[in-house]
Amino acid sequence: MSSINLYFSMKKNASPTSAPVHAGSGTAPWTIAHAADLYRVDQWGAGYVGINDAGHVVLHPSGQLAIDIDLHEIVTGLHERGINTPVLLRFSDITEHRLHAINNAFQQAIRENDYNGNYQAVYPIKVNQQHQIVQEIAQCGRRLGFGMEVGSKPELLAVMAMTASNPNQLIVCNGFKDAQYIEAVILAHKLGRRIVPVIENLRELDRIIATAEKYGVRPTIGARVKLATTGSGRWGSSTGTKSKFGMTTTELLRAVESLKQHGMINCLDLLHCHTGSQHQDIATIKSAVTELAHTFVQLRKLDARLSYLDIGGGLGVDYMGGQADAACSMNYTLEEYASDVVYRIGSVCDAAGIKPPTIVTECGRAMAAYSSVLVFDVLGSTGPTDIIGPSIGPDAIGPDWIEHDTPQPVKDLESALSIVQSTTPHLVACYHDAMRAIDEVNTLFSLGYLTLEQRGVSERMFWMICQHIQIACATLEEIPDELRELDELMSDVYFCNFSIFQSLPDAWAIDQFFPIMPISRLDEEPRRQAILGDITCDSDGKIGSYINPEGGITSTLPVHELDPEQIYYMGAFLVGAYQETLGDLHNLFGDAHTVHIKLDKDGWAIDELIRGDTVRQVLSYVQYNATELARALEKECELGVRVGSLTVPEARTMQRFYESGLEGYTYLDPDIELTY
Repeated sequence: MSSINLYFSMKKNASPTSAPVHAGSGTAPWTIAHAADLYRVDQWGAGYVGINDAGHVVLHPSGQLAIDIDLHEIVTGLHERGINTPVLLRFSDITEHRLHAINNAFQQAIRENDYNGNYQAVYPIKVNQQHQIVQEIAQCGRRLGFGMEVGSKPELLAVMAMTASNPNQLIVCNGFKDAQYIEAVILAHKLGRRIVPVIENLRELDRIIATAEKYGVRPTIGARVKLATTGSGRWGSSTGTKSKFGMTTTELLRAVESLKQHGMINCLDLLHCHTGSQHQDIATIKSAVTELAHTFVQLRKLDARLSYLDIGGGLGVDYMGGQADAACSMNYTLEEYASDVVYRIGSVCDAAGIKPPTIVTECGRAMAAYSSVLVFDVLGSTGPTDIIGPSIGPDAIGPDWIEHDTPQPVKDLESALSIVQSTTPHLVACYHDAMRAIDEVNTLFSLGYLTLEQRGVSERMFWMICQHIQIACATLEEIPDELRELDELMSDVYFCNFSIFQSLPDAWAIDQFFPIMPISRLDEEPRRQAILGDITCDSDGKIGSYINPEGGITSTLPVHELDPEQIYYMGAFLVGAYQETLGDLHNLFGDAHTVHIKLDKDGWAIDELIRGDTVRQVLSYVQYNATELARALEKECELGVRVGSLTVPEARTMQRFYESGLEGYTYLDPDIELTY
């Protein structure tokens, strides 16, 4: 049998192009429970995320399973209203529940440890400065006695105005401060505000003392100290003696002496430290809090008033649901965190015979992350199955193939394909042979010894070999190490209608992990593996890390075959912290639509809709004048009419496209109609 006929006889018996995505797939009926296990919803969802009987992702905003909101229902409802994806959904009820959960954990720890002090959280608005988020937290926090933390002059100006009706709400001022910033804080004291400028260096202290004396004010002052204890996780290097935040012990003692000299030692009322962000290990929290508590005790012995101990942020979010000492995870619970903090501070103070302080935390990530979900649609896909394609016949191959001898690498691919289709294939050996052969095929083509048609058939045989091996691997109890890369090699790229640089900048910049999964069709088994790419013209515009069923990280995501009659929606969860204000305008993709969802007596309701940037707005951000651009295009069209390259109707069509485009969304619109 000739090589070409051998290939086509084998092609007729090729297996289906879709491969199972996990061992044992297809051996039992697929259920919702399988989907929950596959995407580990119960682990990272913290009780806020589930799957209903329709196979849709639902949210439990109040933490109660009896109350749920169907994400797919929301997104299709928005689509009917002309609000297309990508869209950021915010759930204010989840934010409120998180604030209560944090407060309850500390109140319970205070009772259990007989702690003779209080607890007060402050929200660092750098985590998410969007007005409605800050306003919701300020209002709910007011009822719980929570305050706000600012780290810059713009943040100070925003918070001062938002808390005008509640002057007793604590404002902690971190970050470096200029003379104008300090003057505003001192004047706020005169207004009766409960505002605490935290000293970062001795120069700031000199300015605070001078400004306070100028206005005759005795302000409440805080001091941030550098701890010897280093943090854990990605931001561990931002802590310790080389931290950019706060003063060394020597500087702190000099600050105390300076305050004494000016008769202001009783103004020092808050001690602060930076322990890091997203602590993954509870042991580092214990060490840092213990060191800070001893510093507090020593300062009290130096006559500092000190009624607040601010341990900073650091309370983690378990993005992976692994409950482990690992990046993007944490080996402790909220309740354990609160109990350890309260116990450590209480023990140190009790041993010294000093009244324990009011504990202050700045756990903004734990407050805000759970409340937001980014939903985006999949525009299309590409992958090995597109290369393999349907069965092909001899007519698709040119005469060069038939007239010339088959090169050896192509014969090797034919042989490997025949072996993997046998009953006892040598998978590893066939895989190695196929990899070597396709490399040789590409080399021969580059040297001019293979035709384009020969290369194309070789490429298809290679991907068929890989596909057969992947299917065979799904039946193995243990997959050989050499074949573990096959899932990624055989994965598709699903092109998604969003910009990772705008909406998930941490996923691009620091490899932050976010749980991502389809929000519908979860009653069907996902039989494809994909890497999600965005629509920017950038090779970094893709997501490279996904959760696996064991709680680890994998490079591909189980997905469903795309249906051309339906929009396939994906959700990125736990994105409420940092992502919105870190985004940039890569490829001039602007802010996505944002919809605030709130529970009411009839279910969910749109509380507020903030439309995403239009093209006109985005162009103005980079100093383009959209009106002048439209005028230039209009002149060009008129010139085209005069010279005959465009008709008048064609010119009008072009102008309408340009004008409507300037007022439109920067992202793509779905090109199919949904049927409900």
